[in-house]
Amino acid sequence: MSELLPPTIDPVAAQRWHKGAPTLSPWLHEEVGKRMQERLQWITRAPQSWCHWHAVRGGLQAHEMVAQRYPKAMCYVVETAPRMQAAAQAHWARSWWSPANWTGGKTLVRMPEAGSVEMLWANMALHTQAEPLQMIQAWQRALTVDGFLMFSCLGPDTARELRQMYAAQGWPAAGHQFTDMHDWGDMLVQSGFAEPVMDMESITLTFETPERLLQELRGVGCNLHPQRFAALRGRGFLQQLHLALGKHMRLDGSEGQFALTFELVYGHAFKSQPRVAIGEESTVSLDTMRSMLRQGKQQGKR
Repeated sequence: MSELLPPTIDPVAAQRWHKGAPTLSPWLHEEVGKRMQERLQWITRAPQSWCHWHAVRGGLQAHEMVAQRYPKAMCYVVETAPRMQAAAQAHWARSWWSPANWTGGKTLVRMPEAGSVEMLWANMALHTQAEPLQMIQAWQRALTVDGFLMFSCLGPDTARELRQMYAAQGWPAAGHQFTDMHDWGDMLVQSGFAEPVMDMESITLTFETPERLLQELRGVGCNLHPQRFAALRGRGFLQQLHLALGKHMRLDGSEGQFALTFELVYGHAFKSQPRVAIGEESTVSLDTMRSMLRQGKQQGKR
């Protein structure tokens, strides 16, 4: 990707989606969050503070799993849309006498101070961003040096059956394209992260009816492609869509079930020590040199 932007996302549509998305955690997001938190077993250092970016949509059940893994850690919940922030504040509101206020780490619904958290958790938040590099840079600012990032998003092979069906019908694109995991790795490095590790897996969900399939898709997201069908569609198109789904997406050998593939991308990286700009003559203070050496030793112990 020559420019570090999503292949096809309408920024106006993306902004509208983030302002009006349902204030709930879709089943798929919870499942991905569950799988991602299992990867934390390979992190030997327990963070003393962490940030959950877009927690309401990212998975409240998955949040509790992470919180149980790090019960003493302070948590910051960041929601950039007013409706989501209100939902998060309502979810984490506690009476002053609640035992949770006196045991374990606290949860605050607000942006953490720059360089203050040791882990940033972002589940299924990145693939609907028109300017994803800005979000990655915000994550980097929130982390301490040597803090780590855990994120997930949808990959390019997502909903391939639906895309092929739309193309066969001669309809506009079924959805915007998703960024390849290697491009996410490039953005991480450009944003000041080190040692990025990217991997992916594919899962196939089955649905008993076309209505149930479309309901799940509406909960997960919406079509942000610039060339999507712009106007509202009536009942006639919905009938055509159901017929096309039955013709092209019915699972072979099943009792009328419909299948849809989701490519899940996972990313993990550390915030690196800021590089010292090198000119013809560069001066580095003794304190700065000592700090850089200490950071190097700490990274070697991970």
